[in-house]
Amino acid sequence: MPTRRILSIWFPHLAAERVLRSHRGALLHPFAIVSQSGNVLSLACLSPEASAEGLSIGQSLSDARAFCPQLLTAPENPLQEAAFLAGLRRWAGKYSPWVASEAPASLLLDITGCAHLFGGEPELAESITQDLAQLRLTGMLGIADTPGAAWALARFAGQSAKAHRSGDAIEQEARATRSRAAKRRNWERGGPAPNPQPTDAGAPSIAAPGLTRAAISRLPVAALRLSKADCVNLNRLGVRIVADLIGLPRAALVRRFGRDVVMRLDQALGADPEPVSPVRRTHHFATRLSLPDPIGLQDDIVAGLDRILPPLCDKLRKAGRGARQLRLWCFRTDHTVQIIEVGLARPNHDPDRIRPLLTLRLPDIEAGFGIETLRLEAFVTEPLSQVQHKGHADAVAVARKLRDGSDGMADLMGRLGARIGLDNLIRLHPADSHIPEKTATRMAAAYCAPATDWPGIHQHRPVTLFPPEIVTPMPANTADSPPLPQMQPPPCFRWRRREFHTQTASGPERISPEWWLDDPNWRGGTRDYWRVETKTGERLWLFETKTRTRSGDWFCQGDFG
Repeated sequence: MPTRRILSIWFPHLAAERVLRSHRGALLHPFAIVSQSGNVLSLACLSPEASAEGLSIGQSLSDARAFCPQLLTAPENPLQEAAFLAGLRRWAGKYSPWVASEAPASLLLDITGCAHLFGGEPELAESITQDLAQLRLTGMLGIADTPGAAWALARFAGQSAKAHRSGDAIEQEARATRSRAAKRRNWERGGPAPNPQPTDAGAPSIAAPGLTRAAISRLPVAALRLSKADCVNLNRLGVRIVADLIGLPRAALVRRFGRDVVMRLDQALGADPEPVSPVRRTHHFATRLSLPDPIGLQDDIVAGLDRILPPLCDKLRKAGRGARQLRLWCFRTDHTVQIIEVGLARPNHDPDRIRPLLTLRLPDIEAGFGIETLRLEAFVTEPLSQVQHKGHADAVAVARKLRDGSDGMADLMGRLGARIGLDNLIRLHPADSHIPEKTATRMAAAYCAPATDWPGIHQHRPVTLFPPEIVTPMPANTADSPPLPQMQPPPCFRWRRREFHTQTASGPERISPEWWLDDPNWRGGTRDYWRVETKTGERLWLFETKTRTRSGDWFCQGDFG
């Protein structure tokens, strides 16, 4: 059986080079992709020219512009970056049928039994490097027996571990050194170290079969895919390279750092198997319309939508599938994208049912200087069974069902979902509990059928049910309030800063808590519920708590309307 061989391709400048490819070499200045976290803008990806200027990932945009005034930036687009990586995954299928993507910028190929088709592993790596050069992409390659070792070689080959202490412990240095410490870079003053810079892209790192341990032993411990906190703690102990970590006792490592450090080490050495899981092939349904001139009016977008929606529905119909979620991409002339998404309550491939949902979201699109390309994609689909030919009686039943508007609920849910989101539409299903607030379960209406097994109603329940609210009994004027028997609700009470006088009361309905559950809301014990009608017309649902040591506390939990 041949030795398992894994190829890792790392794209250190993927997000930036994706944008640069669209400009076809027109941008010659340093370029960076900017991410926003709260109100902070930081660098997420750099072009090779920006890396050469000394910029680093995670650096704030203001600091980067101070270092490099000619820096050009663009906002990050996770959807397009993921789609671009998926395209590269399909491209890598020419070298191996077993390809997995590792977000955000890496591919993993199982090349066992494939390298000889290209003349060997060096020739395979050279072919990939040439293809990446034609695609104007930078790729770092590593080949080893395990995915962890290939990942480490692709990113850290040729790099040596640096000492954790660089002589910058300010409290241990001389005065002159301390006076110059403020001029040093952030990571030299104890801040986070910069990300490793890619080495020569044309020199793939190949570990010979069976020599994985020797190939990674001189690499820094960060090559084992450890967290930053674990790397810092290991460096403080003097463990800087993988060889230092291999010689340590396993039990002590697990006690101090947890299972993750030992697991990553075993995965890199092959002691712990790590499979390569390729992405399951999915159905792809999309249509595209390139416009001769930019458009900006909503009517023009609708006209373009009428051109691309019927072909998409024809593709779905031929494949026997229906769309559940669709996404409309509007590519603007300034190389930005406006995206809207809609969902359907049921899988469908009827253009007349999908078109109204898309038109409801068109006002959210900002055309800017104009839209030059429209793309409609059904990114979530479900099988849609074919309609079987029916006899006369079945056809009459179907016609009656259509006449009664059985699909009207699905259309209504689709329209409401286009405005507020399908996940915000809920439907109640019966639950097996006698507790009032647990008699129904809230479920997403778009992904469940209506409940047909509701139990018979034996007790009256309020229309509106809310958490219990305190009711304060008040002394009542016997002339104004009718006399009530003992153990009845208070003749006069105060609730929600209003005073109420009891007219009639019916009950009680005694409900005990579920003794097998510790519900904090029912720690007060048994409750006696009463239906109370006040003199002003309110119909409320009051209850009194009953315990061995205390009773007489009243609460309001519902309104009969």
